[in-house]
Order: sequence, then C-alpha cells, then structure tokens
Amino acid sequence: MLRPSKKMLFAIEAVLDIAYHAGGEPVQSREITRRQAIPRRYLEQTLQQLVRSGLLVGVRGPKGGYRLARERRRISVGEVVRVVRAMETAEDPFQDVPASDLGAKVIRPMWGDLTEEIMNRLDAITFDDLCMRSYKTGIPSEAHSKLDFII
Repeated sequence: MLRPSKKMLFAIEAVLDIAYHAGGEPVQSREITRRQAIPRRYLEQTLQQLVRSGLLVGVRGPKGGYRLARERRRISVGEVVRVVRAMETAEDPFQDVPASDLGAKVIRPMWGDLTEEIMNRLDAITFDDLCMRSYKTGIPSEAHSKLDFII
C-alpha cells in the first residue's frame, strides 16, 4: 500500500536538495540536514540505500558527499519512492493482515490499482521538473555560489 511515510518524504526532499543545490559538486549530508531539517538518522540510512540502488553516488573525502548518479531529468520521483518502499516493506504490518473475501477480492485490488496509478504519475515527474518548480517559487539555490567559470 502506498502511503507517504516520513522516510519517503525525507528521501524525496534529500534527492531534490542534491539536484537543486549541487552545482557540480557533491552535497554533504550535513548540508541537507541544515537546509531541510531532516533528522540525520533517517537521512544517512536512506542516502546509503539510494546509493546502493544506483540513484545516487557517494563521494569520499573531505569535500565528499552525494551526487546524482544520472542527470536529474533522468531520475523520477517514482524511482525514489520504490527504493524507500522496499526499505519499508519489512516494517509494513498491512502485508500480513488477513482479509475477508470483500477485502481480499475487492478492496485490496482496488487499492493496488490506485497505487499503480499513483506510481505511474510519480514516474512521470522528474527531479528536473521539481527543480524547475523550486526555481519558479523563488527558492534560492546554493548551486549558483558553487559555480566557477575560471579557466
């Protein structure tokens, strides 16, 4: 069942933060925590899972952090949601709850259809789309201060 958990919303915010504020350099988790007020315990675990799934790349070193594994126009919100859902599946008590015939044959399939529709919509939204929305709402990006055109 799809429901926006804290971990899911934090993961989407963290990936958007990286996409919006990177400016070509890795984004450190403490910067994400500072800007988004995401608890560090949620953030580190989630970022590592996003690295393992191939959506982010972890960069080691003093100026290390995280960056997108692909262009932001090639990463969808649906991909991030799937990673977090896989993390949370073991914690979901709904999976093991017995159901009546109406629940098992009517309600749960209906809910599955709705979840599929939502996932299709989330797959159509890229992080580039969210970055453009962020820009249009006037949210300042720290990426501009990181750009250096000196040759």
